Amino acid sequence: MRPIIETINSIIGGQSGSPQYQELIKKAYQDPEVQNFLRQHRAELSDEQIKRGGSKLYEFYHEKMLLQNHQTSIAPGYTPQLVVSAGRIDVVYVPTAQLKAQQQAAELRQRVTTVRMPKFIRQADFKHVIRDNDDRVNALQAAMSFVGSYQPGQFQPGMYLSGNFGVGKTYLLGATANALAERGIISTMVHFPSFAVEMKGAIKDGTVDERRDAIKKAPILMLDDIGADSMSAWVRDDVLGVILEYRMQEELPTFFSSNFTMQQLEDQHLAIDAQGAREPLKAKRIMQRIRFLSREYYIEGENMRAGN
Repeated sequence: MRPIIETINSIIGGQSGSPQYQELIKKAYQDPEVQNFLRQHRAELSDEQIKRGGSKLYEFYHEKMLLQNHQTSIAPGYTPQLVVSAGRIDVVYVPTAQLKAQQQAAELRQRVTTVRMPKFIRQADFKHVIRDNDDRVNALQAAMSFVGSYQPGQFQPGMYLSGNFGVGKTYLLGATANALAERGIISTMVHFPSFAVEMKGAIKDGTVDERRDAIKKAPILMLDDIGADSMSAWVRDDVLGVILEYRMQEELPTFFSSNFTMQQLEDQHLAIDAQGAREPLKAKRIMQRIRFLSREYYIEGENMRAGN
């Protein structure tokens, strides 16, 4: 069996066609990657098979050069790769590292469903959570512990993040959801005041049950900004109450964020409906479910949104 260089030189010297065509084929055969491929598969390929594979070798070389020169290739996002298939030289296209990263990012985004949440949630990451006091460190450690230990089908209480506006509660929820997504775990994040408005509108088109069920059955649910707006008795009892009752019965992890502590939420918000009527027993019933589903972490700190 002749050395591969001799075979290549023989093929190049015996090429027919226009001078331009011959020069193109010559460049393909002289490409270092092409020559390395032919050396690796020399035992599988005869001189005739190598000659017949000239068009495929040129396709590989041509597409590779387009990519290197940042020009549009035959398969954008994919890189050519030479293979031997059924005794023939062929070209297959495999995803580039950039495309793989884009596909992975898209898959992660699909695992986190958001309802009226800010865009920054998509990029939230534990490594960017501020750790300037014990409250933030404790909350971060609890979130990371949840992500690391959670097993679908096994109940694990979520977190109730309380604290003043702008201390990073929503960001930490987003980072938790994204970290869960990396483990393949689906979660749903809902800005509750906006969701409450949508639910009122759903009465007109008869989609209350459908919208409420989609939220209450989420494998992991995160309700953001509970208590930010006044809540009607209907939203409290027939929306929030129904969601929490289902999740308690099914033992589904649930997270919350609020400017109120749990006790403040019960006394100053849930116990008073939008018309000012006091209903402490109904508020207590809601809070029993929240306390079952989550553990409270108070976050003290400066308003990180100040000046924005």
